Amino acid sequence: MGILWCFKEAGENSMTKLLQKMKNLIFSRLVITIVLVLAQAYFLFATFYWLSNYMPVISVALMLLTGVLLIYVVNRDINPAFKLTWAIPFCIFPLFGGLLYLYVEANFITIAIKKTINRRIEEGKPYLEQDGEIRKRLNEKPCSMSAISRYVENTGGFPTYENTKVTYFPMGEDKFADLLPELEKAERFILMEYFIIYEGAVWDSILEILERKAAAGVEVKLMYDGTCAINGLPRKYEEKLKRAGIDVRIFLPAVPFFSTHQNHRDHRKILVIDGEIAYNGGINLADEYANKTHPYGHWKDTAVKVEGDAVKSYTMMFLQLWYSIGPESSPNYIPGDYLKYLPEKIPGKTEPLPLQQDGWAVPEGGYVMPYGDGPNSRHSLAENVYLDMMNRANRYIHVMTPYFINDNETIRAFKYAAERGTEVILIVPHIPDKKAIYDVTRISYPVLLRAGVKVYEYTPGFVHAKVVVSDDNKAVVGSINFDFRSLYHHFECATYIYRNPVIDAIEEDFQRTLEACQEVTMEYYLAIPWYHRLFGKVLNFFAPLL
Repeated sequence: MGILWCFKEAGENSMTKLLQKMKNLIFSRLVITIVLVLAQAYFLFATFYWLSNYMPVISVALMLLTGVLLIYVVNRDINPAFKLTWAIPFCIFPLFGGLLYLYVEANFITIAIKKTINRRIEEGKPYLEQDGEIRKRLNEKPCSMSAISRYVENTGGFPTYENTKVTYFPMGEDKFADLLPELEKAERFILMEYFIIYEGAVWDSILEILERKAAAGVEVKLMYDGTCAINGLPRKYEEKLKRAGIDVRIFLPAVPFFSTHQNHRDHRKILVIDGEIAYNGGINLADEYANKTHPYGHWKDTAVKVEGDAVKSYTMMFLQLWYSIGPESSPNYIPGDYLKYLPEKIPGKTEPLPLQQDGWAVPEGGYVMPYGDGPNSRHSLAENVYLDMMNRANRYIHVMTPYFINDNETIRAFKYAAERGTEVILIVPHIPDKKAIYDVTRISYPVLLRAGVKVYEYTPGFVHAKVVVSDDNKAVVGSINFDFRSLYHHFECATYIYRNPVIDAIEEDFQRTLEACQEVTMEYYLAIPWYHRLFGKVLNFFAPLL
């Protein structure tokens, strides 16, 4: 009887745990969000059904609206891929295509946020003035850095710096091993901006230091994207952090409501310590980024550590977005404490450094140019920087990216580089984290291969690195993928490096990564199941929205 009672009790305990898990799942934020969104979808379709009783009049009005909007979209100064994505729904669904466009584009939350961010950027311009001596040297003895430097300065407001040391981390483990001791040294402030923060060994080790530093009087500001609040972090996690003395802000919290502002995410990875050190790259604060967990095989990621003058741009990037989503986002509020986080240095007073032996206007440590881009800008800055590297490449250009979903301009730049004899190598994942996006990436293989681009898949797992290196003299490491989402929808940032010694380390890492890759051939592509290739081609039509 005692044994039977034990089994009975064990069964009841298991059932209780099962019921509790089911309850937690049913009432989780993710499930509640899905249910509410579905309820709204039902309401919208029910409304359309009710309006069908008045369709003769409504149809004429909607068709006129769609026609006017079609003419407007075709004449807009936007990427042709976006025009095509909208033009076809307009033609196929003339009754509702116009309404859908108005709903997506006329989003008042999105418009307000863009205006606020642009206002903060204007306020920050005096703190990001280009050093006069550097600009003078670049203009008097031009190098291939001169033109792209002027472009980024004129369109994005980001200057070019000397006196900057750059350290490259070929793996997430390397970054975290370097980051923890630097956090321990913080004396004045720590600024952190990340797309993803998940609880685990990596975040716990960082959080423990942040809590101690905050208790010791170090100012800690943490900003993370609102998608973390859906499924990555516990409910009201920000309140726990605030109790620990950490100033927290969530960028555009995801809410259970149809809203296109949720398409604009903060995909940046920035960490600034005392205005002297900054980290940038593709590495988020979660265990898979340090290969402590392996959801998609071995996780290949990269980052850079910037020390010196160029840290100022990352400090300002953080502050401009920080002041755009908090109480300072009011149109009448003018932040007055930028200088609190910036080094004391008078613009235009940089002493000329020794030039490299070739006589170009390049100092011994080269140039470093951090930059950012986002949907608030009408310039395709991030894409144009990549295109400039593709078009200027002479001997080689090597690219690592997790997602390759591109418009005609980018594909053409890859083809043109390969067809003029430049070695073009592209590394993408072999084990995807998003299978649908992977299918779209792979349909680009035939056109690239026919042009002479060499494509490789990283067989140990997933490549999350965003790296471009060319001709042993320039490189970009940052958060910017080769897809529409990074280039047009997200807030992104990267570090442009020219003739800095770290470029050798970046290229060496690319070659080591290449050794672990499988080359893609047409036979390999044709062996991909037909339904995956078909699905990728269908989904590619919606690529600007992916």
